[in-house]
Amino acid sequence: MSTLEPLVIHEADSRGIVTLTLNRPAAFNSLSEAMLDALQAALARVAGDEVARVVVIAAAGKAFCAGHDLKEMRAEPSLGYYERLFAQCARLMLTIQQLPQPVIARVHGIATAAGCQLVAMCDLAVAAKEAKFAVSGVNLGLFCATPSVALSRNLGRKAAFEMLVTGDFISAEQAREKGLVNRVVDADRLDAEVEALATRIAAKPRVALALGKALFYRQLEEGIEAAYTDAGRTMACNMMDASALEGVQAFIEKRPPEWR
Repeated sequence: MSTLEPLVIHEADSRGIVTLTLNRPAAFNSLSEAMLDALQAALARVAGDEVARVVVIAAAGKAFCAGHDLKEMRAEPSLGYYERLFAQCARLMLTIQQLPQPVIARVHGIATAAGCQLVAMCDLAVAAKEAKFAVSGVNLGLFCATPSVALSRNLGRKAAFEMLVTGDFISAEQAREKGLVNRVVDADRLDAEVEALATRIAAKPRVALALGKALFYRQLEEGIEAAYTDAGRTMACNMMDASALEGVQAFIEKRPPEWR
């Protein structure tokens, strides 16, 4: 890759579908500090985009993401550096969850360690059949602690822990069965499947998507009584939005909604 090429390619269409492509194929799109910065900046740009409805995180080359850049990590072995690096990565992962738009991971090849974490932090994931997933740091003597936060919130505890302590790969179909990805398709249908899912989401009102996504993750951290209170307040606010009022009126009148 030429040094002039961006580490993250930003593409957007008139429907509000934004595609962010990790563009470090020679390094299997490993998350160097520069890559983390580039993706963080790209997400910040999307967050402020009032046209954007849904985000796809894709990757160039043979792999989705091979995790952190181990050569970069080994070059400066100090506690302070590692704390800053993992804090930078955690900030990126939280930004994905806090983004008002739903985020879809388009996965091919391998997604390992922080790359698997990236898939887990996306709201939805579509994978090619040959894709493989692992949190393999333990094989190098480094337990994937930060990926475990995302993994344990996607998979059952025992399934997540088995991945973390063995470092073994799981197939795309196993990832779907365990809850890490939503859909698995042949490689030649991957783009079409992602496009179909993104198109369905992009057709929905932006306010409803933003309010709903924020509430979905917020209530998971609350007790059930607080979650219902929060959800009721969110629905009431959503109902006052013009898109919701139009949607309900259109249903009553048996016609398609005219959203703007």
